Amino acid sequence: MLKKKFKSIVLVMLCLFIFSIQIISAQSLPLQDTIIMVDPGHGGRDSGTYYGDILEKDINLEIAKELEKELTKYGAIVYMTRKRDVDLSSIYDSAKKRGDLYRRLLLIKEKNCDLYISIHINWYDDSTLKGAEVLYNSINKENKVLAQSIMNRFKKDLNSNRNIKTTDLYMYRNTTTPGVLVECGYLSNPVERTLLQEEEYQKKLAQSITNGIINYLKKTKQIKYVL
Repeated sequence: MLKKKFKSIVLVMLCLFIFSIQIISAQSLPLQDTIIMVDPGHGGRDSGTYYGDILEKDINLEIAKELEKELTKYGAIVYMTRKRDVDLSSIYDSAKKRGDLYRRLLLIKEKNCDLYISIHINWYDDSTLKGAEVLYNSINKENKVLAQSIMNRFKKDLNSNRNIKTTDLYMYRNTTTPGVLVECGYLSNPVERTLLQEEEYQKKLAQSITNGIINYLKKTKQIKYVL
């Protein structure tokens, strides 16, 4: 009888230990096994927007690399549509831009991603406009929730006064995988143009986006054992 009681106590303690490990893991690695595609916009022959020799494609890639590090730190499985200055279109594509975007979509599908984040930089003729913002397509109802979660962090962390917007661009209306377009700031704004080139600010952007994703997963109850 005593032996059976002892075994029961040990079993309960073991279950409590395993459960506590799961809680600790979820708290320290809230993105554990979440598959995320990070998509640095433009590349190769497509520079995106620019100011002199400051090219959007280059800044996009640097921010994306910082985001990859940050997401991985919290347990995510991260893929990138590009890790260098390349265009994803094929020599057989008659429309190069469409081919490039199509292959980004294929990567999201092939990797069976839980979500994707496209990194871009804004430009506007009015140079006083500034602030990171997030755009989404309503093809998936979760897109708006993800957009708002990241936007909330931009407002808190970066003092952005922008708001989420909808987009009907080709890439975002052609995948049902949850995801958003992140415009990290305005290259046309002198102050923000300087910040966007700084490594520390790029890290800050990456941290803000990551926290937004974590909040999104909590809100949609995709993180388990969170206290």
